[in-house]
Amino acid sequence: MKFSERLYEKLQPIWRQNHNHPFVQGMGDGTLEKEKFRFYMIQDYLYLIDYAKLFAIGAMKATDLQTMGEFAALLDSTLNEEMSLHREYAKKIEISEKELEKAQPSPTTLAYTHYMLHVGQSGTLAELVAALLPCMWSYWEIGKELSEKPGANNEFYREWIEMYSSEEFGELATWCINLFDSLTEDKSEAELEKLEEIFLNTTRFEYMFWDMAYNEAMWPIHE
Repeated sequence: MKFSERLYEKLQPIWRQNHNHPFVQGMGDGTLEKEKFRFYMIQDYLYLIDYAKLFAIGAMKATDLQTMGEFAALLDSTLNEEMSLHREYAKKIEISEKELEKAQPSPTTLAYTHYMLHVGQSGTLAELVAALLPCMWSYWEIGKELSEKPGANNEFYREWIEMYSSEEFGELATWCINLFDSLTEDKSEAELEKLEEIFLNTTRFEYMFWDMAYNEAMWPIHE
């Protein structure tokens, strides 16, 4: 069994909680309040800025040109396709460029991105991929699931669902999964357990991110 398959099977209870979160399901049937989505888009825009940095670190840590090129492609896709979608949605829901540029991360966004960057900077390439993979993999899975729901053609959330269920996004996610498996082929059980912990942590952060967006949660202390 490939290591990605082992993790996917073992973490299904947590994985399903992410997929079944009311924020995610609300996008699928079109019932999610637009204010909650507005909050999410701003926070996800900030998240993607740091997420893109992980691909740059991955390119630096790669030991062959092909892997470097793939990380560069992921960096380009994140900066110029995913973030473009966010900017287009921003126009629809009246988020100005100034608001995006001045936005502050929520505690969850800050904790999540800082954790990934810490792992990426201080760990191995395998650890970096373990940190970034749950986001990409779960978004692809969520996009595919939502695309099959009767409400998937709702006007407001259709573009989000189409992007993350697309063949192009799936190819990027599949490349990351395959890279993860190749990097873990000869690892000891102790090393695999460490990678599992990282993967589990960012899978948990994915749930926390959906929950943060659903509750529009910023710092509990108001200045």
